[in-house]
Order: sequence, then C-alpha cells, then structure tokens
Amino acid sequence: MVAQPGINMKIPNITIQQLLEAGVHLGHKTLRWNPKMKKYIFGKRDSIHIIDLTQTLELIKIALEKVHSTISNNGKILFVSTKKQASEAIAEVAKDTDQYFVNYRWLGGMLTNWGTISNSIKKLKKLEIDLVAENRGFTKKELLKMSVKKDKLQRSLGGIAEMKKVPDLVFIIDTNYESLAIQESVKLGIPIVAILDSNSNPDGIDFPIPGNDDARRSIDLYCNLIKETIIAAKKVSPVSDAKKTSEKKEELETKIQTIAEKDREKLDIKFSKKKDENLN
Repeated sequence: MVAQPGINMKIPNITIQQLLEAGVHLGHKTLRWNPKMKKYIFGKRDSIHIIDLTQTLELIKIALEKVHSTISNNGKILFVSTKKQASEAIAEVAKDTDQYFVNYRWLGGMLTNWGTISNSIKKLKKLEIDLVAENRGFTKKELLKMSVKKDKLQRSLGGIAEMKKVPDLVFIIDTNYESLAIQESVKLGIPIVAILDSNSNPDGIDFPIPGNDDARRSIDLYCNLIKETIIAAKKVSPVSDAKKTSEKKEELETKIQTIAEKDREKLDIKFSKKKDENLN
C-alpha cells in the first residue's frame, strides 16, 4: 500500500525562524539570478536576492513527505552533490541512513547506462578483495597500480557500490553542478528533490526547495531534516515489520532449540546412569 501524504507521516517540525537562522533566504547577487526562479524570489537587499521563505516552508514539507513515502515503501534515495560545501554532508547522511551518494564526480551514464556502471563496481570490489588477500602473487609495482585504480574507482563509485538498481528518488544540492544527474533522472522518470538557489534552473525538478545552496548552515539543515525523515519512515516501513517478525521467529526457534537440547541432555544423563547401573 502506497503511503499518502499527510497520513501517518512523521516529518520533522520546521519553522521560518529555523530557515532564517540557517540563512536559507539568502540568494545570489541579483546579476547572477536565473529569471526562471522569479516566482520564488521575495525581493532584494543590498543587490542580493531574498528567497520567499513562506514558499520554501511549504515546499520543503512536500519534499519531506515524498522522502518519507519513498522510504516507507522500501524505496532508496540517491544523494548527489559534487560541490565542496555539500559533498561531505550528503555522504554522511547517506551512510547514516543506508542510502546511496555521489559526491566526487558524476560519470556519464551513471543511471542511464547502469550495466556499464555495474561492471565498474564489480571491478572495484575485485580490486578490494585482491588487495587484502594473502599470498596475492602480485609485484609491488602491480599492487601500487591496483591501489591507485581502486582509489580512483572508490571516489567515483564508492557511494553506489551496493546499489543494485536505479534509485527511487534523487536528492540534489546545486542543480547547476549536477545537470547530468538531472538529465539522466528525467530520462528514466526518477523523481527529483532539489535545492534551488536564485541562480538555479528549476526545469525538470519534481520537488523544488527554494533556498541557499552554498552556506554550510543551510546545507546542514536540509541534510538533518532529510535524515530525521528517513529514520522516522524506516520505523513504519514493511521491511521494519518483517524484520521484527523475523527476529521474534528466530528468538522463538532459539528458545525451542535450547529447551530441546536441555531435554536431550537430561535424557542422556538418565540413560547413562541406567547403563552404569546395569553394568554394575
């Protein structure tokens, strides 16, 4: 059953004050704006565009509901941001919530040519195994070459190494940096949640969040909100229920096995005593 927005959805409380304190309202200089962002602009101050936080507040709630719906229905999210200010933050939230991420470089075909990317991931995993295996039989020069190749693949593919198929949702910080990721997601019909600054292009974004995409405080706020939403959604997902049922079943089977073993021990002792008595 697909979760409906607003029903049994626990998304974090967010206020305009929080957005203000994180600097979400601060856009770029007016000369650098994208006219397509006009509807999200409140005004300007000191030659800087001010983003309309009343819209941001509503749109971020809608985006978080989509995140919750995706996770609660056993979906997976791919976090994408290769810009310096956001790369560590999105990697951290993806790792903490068991999602995927790309934070070094978007390789062409990462989604649209998944077969080729899957083969590269297999090469990465093989290199990791070969480099830690004992009696490897490689020369120092070969090992060095393998190590360099592994590090290169790890930077680009490490965040999606466990991804078995294309994601159910893509989250992007800075659409100007990640135009390739957007093109591929749109082509495959994968919904996109994205932070849109005053210089961004909103085309192709299903769940826009107008806001500052440069300030670390703003980026941390977005990531924390999504992290909290994912954690809440996992608690109501069918996998969580199935896991609990499985754990209870395993616990019961362990108890039954323990009881059976104890009964068997008692019988063994009893028969052993009888055997000794008969021998005597």
